[in-house]
Amino acid sequence: MKYAFQIVDVFSSTPFGGNQLAILPDAAGISTEGMQKIAREFNFGETTFVLPKNDSANNFRVRIFTPRVELDFAGHPSVGTACALAMKQHVRLSDPVRLILEENIGPVTVDVAQRNGGFYGKLTLSGKIETPTGAPTPAELAAVLSVEPAEVSQVFFAGAGVPFCFAQLSSSEVVDRATINRAAWATTLSRAWSPHIFFFAGNLRDGGKLYARMWAPALGIEEDSATGAACAGLVGAMASKPDFGGMAYRLSIQQGVSMGRRSEIDAEARKGRGVVTSVSVGGAAAHIASGEIEVPPSALVS
Repeated sequence: MKYAFQIVDVFSSTPFGGNQLAILPDAAGISTEGMQKIAREFNFGETTFVLPKNDSANNFRVRIFTPRVELDFAGHPSVGTACALAMKQHVRLSDPVRLILEENIGPVTVDVAQRNGGFYGKLTLSGKIETPTGAPTPAELAAVLSVEPAEVSQVFFAGAGVPFCFAQLSSSEVVDRATINRAAWATTLSRAWSPHIFFFAGNLRDGGKLYARMWAPALGIEEDSATGAACAGLVGAMASKPDFGGMAYRLSIQQGVSMGRRSEIDAEARKGRGVVTSVSVGGAAAHIASGEIEVPPSALVS
């Protein structure tokens, strides 16, 4: 049976940048095992499958798969799926249009607007920012990244739906130089609260600009060119600090440069009465291709 698909580059306004995403805008009838095989076939960081909604308050049901596992939530697939649906007019176009995607984590709101001749999506999450203790030491993370301990400023856990281990490094050059030491990763992070590493350089003040990379070997992602969920967790963790008394905390994150897929991500946390009330990440999406994939009967719901 043939199923239509789209490919978009997310967090980039131009083709062949950002993070690749395949979307099947009408995936009804494909089994869970079939979805996993299709995601492995595309072999992008993630592939999404759009299904009929379960709750009338939402617009679509969306399932997200890496080449190895299903995710409860992810940033660039949420933004990219919403933009792709707007691009191909699977939704009634207004400017902006708000879509509520029914993901495993719960409803995810994405606002899509036309900007500079293209599409820009911003997802917003409301929920608790997790900042557990027990993160590796800078020396332990330095061994994972194959850099010097003095080049790791701080390490901490945080998450807004997806857990991450964050590491601040001393410069962009150190970020580019890092290479994964798999033995050290297996010892330090493979069974930790989060095995995924988002490491960056830059200023973490409100309005700061960061230069980042992300590895998620546990998900089958050797390196990610744009990680919206990590940016949401990071900006939420920074805004959660008691010494930040403002109402909005913003960061601009550049990622994927060393991979040749430059990504630009805008992240914001809103705060009221000392508590983070929402986090959002946004960026452009560029249409790359449309087509059909032949799905065999063995991959369909029997």
